Amino acid sequence: MKIAISYKNVEDSSAVEPAVERHIKKIGVLLRSYAPDLVQLHGSFEKHPRRASYAFDVSVALPTGTLHATGEAPDPVRSARKGFSELESQIKKHQSRLRKDYQWKRKRPLRAGCNES
Repeated sequence: MKIAISYKNVEDSSAVEPAVERHIKKIGVLLRSYAPDLVQLHGSFEKHPRRASYAFDVSVALPTGTLHATGEAPDPVRSARKGFSELESQIKKHQSRLRKDYQWKRKRPLRAGCNES
């Protein structure tokens, strides 16, 4: 997976990097079915100039589509957590659509007491 993370107006990026690495490993496990050179992850941290909040935008380019998520919180670690959790749910939903899980939905079994007259 090709990774590019940028920081805009963030003073200390060393506190954020371990959390970002942990989330990237999690996403790498979800995307292991794709060839590593075809997956690109772009992320950017930005501190709002007039507010005390951070925004994290992350996007993943896959061979089957591009997914994008954002997270906003008072500190950069929480904004990364929100963005990556949203991205993880999008990846799971995207992969279930590719597998056509909606066609394999099982119907409820009939109850034993319903057919008696």
